[in-house]
Amino acid sequence: MTQKKVIFFIPSIEGFGVEKNLFYIANFFSTKINNLTIITSSKQYKKKFNKKIKFLSTWHNRFFSKSRIVKYFFCSLILFKEILQNRGSIIFSFQSNVLAILISKILGSLVVIRLNTSIKIFDKKIFTKFMVKFFYSLADLVIVNSLEFKSELKKKFNIKSTCIYNPLNKNEILTKSKRKNENIFKIQEAIKIITVGRFVYQKNHFLLMRTIKTLISEKKILVQLVIVGEGLLKKKYMQFIKINKLSKYIKIINYTKNPYNLIKQCDVFVLTSDYEGLPNVLLEAICLNKFIISSDCRTGPKEILLNGKGGLLFKTGNMKDLVNKLIFYKKNKKICRSLISAAKKNLIKFDYKNNLNNYFFEIQKFF
Repeated sequence: MTQKKVIFFIPSIEGFGVEKNLFYIANFFSTKINNLTIITSSKQYKKKFNKKIKFLSTWHNRFFSKSRIVKYFFCSLILFKEILQNRGSIIFSFQSNVLAILISKILGSLVVIRLNTSIKIFDKKIFTKFMVKFFYSLADLVIVNSLEFKSELKKKFNIKSTCIYNPLNKNEILTKSKRKNENIFKIQEAIKIITVGRFVYQKNHFLLMRTIKTLISEKKILVQLVIVGEGLLKKKYMQFIKINKLSKYIKIINYTKNPYNLIKQCDVFVLTSDYEGLPNVLLEAICLNKFIISSDCRTGPKEILLNGKGGLLFKTGNMKDLVNKLIFYKKNKKICRSLISAAKKNLIKFDYKNNLNNYFFEIQKFF
């Protein structure tokens, strides 16, 4: 065991895909490294980490409800102090990477950043794009979660990165999926569709809801949709459902720590995101033998679905294409079952232990 100190930096833990990977990686590292610290404002997640890990947080629970900017600021102060007290530490940043890089370089520490979302988000933000490109190039190691992401980062920012796929804990998913839950789909003869994700514009749930409306009113195809998640757009979702008289066909469920027994009930998992990094939810749905229809967004879905050989990809933001893909599913169940089989075989790339070891191997180079 090494005594080198590693500091994980994630000011705001919000319980979705990025955070799952953080829990897995940090707890795995705790079996290899004695000196680990987590810096975050989200005290309520302390129990998710091994007790061997030192947990540093803002001093009052009210920061959980504050904006990300406030959390970033106070957690940056904690990071600054922690590095001063532990010179030579390795900073492993999962969020607010620019601040983590700036502080680390000022104080002479090594910094590793993990990128989770396609840089498409910066396409129309010229100044932000310049700043991010400048600071990311200063990181000692950049880790991304898909080969497409790696290629995109090199092409647009000329930044070299290392691809490590998300560690998929299949045993945990299968075990949790067996826990009993009420039947969330009330129309048994309908095509049962589910999606899981934050209620933000990036996920483009409005596209999916408009698709449901079109299938029912114009195509006369009976479908039912369940949207699982949380976020600021929830009221707008509810308004859309009410105005379009879709309450019988679209249901919203608050995000749960165990969405797997909900996913297990669906026929099709649909992802409508405008951009991603490597969407965990697709891997989890495939693990549960669910058919996938996903936007061909940057980055990740194409890699997970073998460029359409493990599920259906529709043109990002194109409702007509999504409608057609759902109609294809209805008429070609046998073909779709073969695509599920191909997608499941592809899960070997996301092996839990292999990818956790890959993370440790890269960090260990700095010891």
